Amino acid sequence: MLFNIVTKTIPLPDGREITIETGKLAKQADGSVVVRMGNTMLLATVVANKDIREGIDFLPLSVDYQEKFASAGRIPGSFMRREGKLSDHEVLVSRLVDRVLRPLFPDDYHAEIQVNIMLISADAEALPDALAALAASAAIAASDIPFGGPVSEVRVAKIDGQLVINPGASVLENATLDLLVGATYQDITMVEGEMDEVSEEEVIEALKFAHEVIKQQCLAVKEFEAAVGNIVKREYVGDVQDEELEARVRSFCYDKVYAVAQLGSKNKNVRKEGAKAVLAEFLETIGEDEEVNLSLVKRYFHDLEYDASRRLVLDERKRLDGRALDEVRPIASEIDFLPNAHGSALFTRGETQSLTTVTLGTKNDEQIIDTPLKYGYSKFLLHYNFPGFSTGEVKPNRGPGRREVGHGNLALRALKKVLPAPEDNPYTIRIVSDILESNGSSSMATVCAGSLALMDSGLKIKAPVSGIAMGLISDEKTGQYAVLSDILGDEDHLGDMDFKVTGTEKGITACQMDIKVNGLSFEVLSEALLQAKAGRLHILGEMNKTIKEHRPDLKPHTPRAVIIKIDREMIGAVIGPGGKVVQDIQKESGATVSIEEKDGAGYVSIFSADKTSMDKAVSRIKGIILVPEIGEIYSGKVKSIMPFGAFVEFLPGKDGLLHISEIKWERIENMDGVLEVGEEVQVKLVEVDKKTGKYRLSRKVLLPKPENKNA
Repeated sequence: MLFNIVTKTIPLPDGREITIETGKLAKQADGSVVVRMGNTMLLATVVANKDIREGIDFLPLSVDYQEKFASAGRIPGSFMRREGKLSDHEVLVSRLVDRVLRPLFPDDYHAEIQVNIMLISADAEALPDALAALAASAAIAASDIPFGGPVSEVRVAKIDGQLVINPGASVLENATLDLLVGATYQDITMVEGEMDEVSEEEVIEALKFAHEVIKQQCLAVKEFEAAVGNIVKREYVGDVQDEELEARVRSFCYDKVYAVAQLGSKNKNVRKEGAKAVLAEFLETIGEDEEVNLSLVKRYFHDLEYDASRRLVLDERKRLDGRALDEVRPIASEIDFLPNAHGSALFTRGETQSLTTVTLGTKNDEQIIDTPLKYGYSKFLLHYNFPGFSTGEVKPNRGPGRREVGHGNLALRALKKVLPAPEDNPYTIRIVSDILESNGSSSMATVCAGSLALMDSGLKIKAPVSGIAMGLISDEKTGQYAVLSDILGDEDHLGDMDFKVTGTEKGITACQMDIKVNGLSFEVLSEALLQAKAGRLHILGEMNKTIKEHRPDLKPHTPRAVIIKIDREMIGAVIGPGGKVVQDIQKESGATVSIEEKDGAGYVSIFSADKTSMDKAVSRIKGIILVPEIGEIYSGKVKSIMPFGAFVEFLPGKDGLLHISEIKWERIENMDGVLEVGEEVQVKLVEVDKKTGKYRLSRKVLLPKPENKNA
């Protein structure tokens, strides 16, 4: 038989189903599955090298998620017309899957692993990003690769006050909460999402709801693995161990490293150099004739650094930089730092610093979104840059990596919730955060600096936003734990949790969480959220000392933009035949004019470098869309003179005939010397021809009528 197909069906709470199938596609991979929900199909494969390279002390895992345009019956819009480098969206989904999988491989397993997930059929009502981690976990379950799963992931959204699992794109637009949650059967391991200023209690409720569904999916993957059958997990050689050397390193170094941690220095380089000195001191104890594995020495030294730093927190409730557990580092901020930027801010918190700018552009600056499931435009961009010098390192600049894309996306989610509504915002907004110094929480510094820069620009945001990164140190054996506010880079590396929370004074706008240990209870999670709220509000208070709300107006050098909503029937009149009218408006005024139709109406966006050209363009457009009313009086300008009267432009682009008999009450024999081209006259619209639409004007009805008509 050519195929040995195994299928497992997983029901969702609303009656829809997810199916997992293996044995038909990509059989030469170590594991492969097709996951389907509705018409969405994902092919997930996993391959791990049998041989492990020497000297590798980390897990070389790569996850690549790619959406095939053929899955939605589309051809890529790129010049090459083929899929190429992963888009930012694909990178973000790849990161979501990586963050769920990585903690579950054995600590001493260092074989190179590649997970590929391809969208081969696309359905907007079954969004693929919520299925990618399930597909990857099922592929690993169908392989012989050692793994501590299964794990799964769902989207939980709050729509019309109800929590929904894996909603479609059409209803997701109305969600007040949108979270992607990854978890094993026992514990939540990853959270990513955005919210409309919701409470901490709502977030906890959503996480509990999502985890119950994930538990059922994990059980189903276990049953699927059993149905595949005959899977013996491969044996591998783990880390080399030397218990005698480990004891020697720990005996000599532990107390010294603990003492360095106890110093509570605010400068990370002091701690770094102190630890280096201890290691150097130990290496001097090694005799010239001794054969010692130096890589093992460094590993054991790192392990005791890890233990010493954690014991300091758990036993003394003291942190590496001397702060209390809930204490936020000192904050300094200023706005209008760059005189020529449309908005700018410098935000410094401890040893982390972001210089952030806001640039306001036209509709022509919008970003093109071209994916199998979406083609359109985005008028809000946020770019995060992390150069090597921010941590005192030499690092070539090769463009943004996956980490930078992920951090920028989190900050974008946090800030987009407070931007003006699209119909009230004519600008394309680009925020750029350059991290100039980093010791943890640089993405949260980006949120704070971005909020300050937006207010500095004069853009009418709804409320300022701040962000804080929370950490956790825990001991599974004793049950001790400590929740840390505003974590350092070392605390992120040595800790068990990285939980970033952003929000306004009203509530949370975005969050991102990664858990590295088992057994995180909802009680601890609730404590972390409440402690994060206190820290977030403290940071907002510090930011308010610099600027509390947006400037009353844009800066003088900021280009002006206006949106005019018009009736759908008037779009053609503004554009004109072949675009002649709108081109003339741009030429005469110097402003940029663009028109789009949405929601049954026309939206005219006008962008100008100065007020004069803006006023000209607005006047022309308003004149075109203004419907002349019979009986109204207008101030017009004589455009041309004929033997039978004059044509007067009484509204921009609208001429009417002022007949010779309607100029004065007195009889006029001819037009010589009566009016001049360019002369301004007051006229009244007295008639609109129903057949031709021509306008008839009168001037004499505005003049006093002589008592003797024949005089």
